[in-house]
Amino acid sequence: MPTFACEQCGAHLAFDGVRTARCPYCASPSVVERQPSAEQPDPRFVVVFAGDAMGARRSLQHWLRSRHWFADPALRAARIEDLRGIYVPAYLYSAVAHADYTASIAEHYHEQEKRKRKDGTSETRTVTRTEYRPLAGRHVSYVTDVVVSASRGLSHGELAGIEPFDFRQMRRYNPVLVSGWIAEEFARPLDECRVASQREALEEVGARLRRFMPGDGFSDLDWRAEIVWESLDPVLVPVWMFAVRYRGDRPPLRVAINGQTGEIAGKVPVSWPRIIAALVVLAAIGLAIFWWWRTAP
Repeated sequence: MPTFACEQCGAHLAFDGVRTARCPYCASPSVVERQPSAEQPDPRFVVVFAGDAMGARRSLQHWLRSRHWFADPALRAARIEDLRGIYVPAYLYSAVAHADYTASIAEHYHEQEKRKRKDGTSETRTVTRTEYRPLAGRHVSYVTDVVVSASRGLSHGELAGIEPFDFRQMRRYNPVLVSGWIAEEFARPLDECRVASQREALEEVGARLRRFMPGDGFSDLDWRAEIVWESLDPVLVPVWMFAVRYRGDRPPLRVAINGQTGEIAGKVPVSWPRIIAALVVLAAIGLAIFWWWRTAP
């Protein structure tokens, strides 16, 4: 396990999986410096936190209260103070993709149609008809701001749940920016993150193609894209994490909060007895209303 020396008191401490630590002897924040590698690069950029822990706790408390009625009652013992601010490792991906596509484009037009009534008279009405024409071409897309998690603790899906981040507030990495915060090391393989980034970028290309189609509609869209240029920059993004074990036989509750926007992602465990009780009460109310309606004079 790597070690580092506290810059203030000189104590030699061990670390595992983080870039920052607080000395237990003098409470000084330190940043671990090490040689970068392909699988553990140094961050190139940092998206800084906006707001403080107090604001994040208020947002989390409000979020939990809004889900309190059907939540597991054991969550009442959860302490909001357990919220932690973390600089999560991720990769910021950009790409240029060329997509060849074919599709059938629908064009609507209107015709006047005469129709006989049963009484022998006739009427004229406007009928909408559709004509399809083939379309083929090449579409060039520049996809930016694709973010994939390089953390083993926070999955890509959880990180996507609190996006977007404001990359206008992104800065060149400097140890001073993360000093005093928990900053996790890059843990996911670079190739794994590249594949996930390419997949998300190609999904965006498909969405853009669907929006790009002309006419009044389309069908049989078929496309194939090739990435002709890409960049993958290691970046640290700000996330408030709340994790608490409320029952020994269940996984912990995990809530992630965007450290810039306050967007929250998480799934509060429900109490099935409460849900069943609520359904029983609703059913009883429904039956009482029905009975009153049947017996009312």
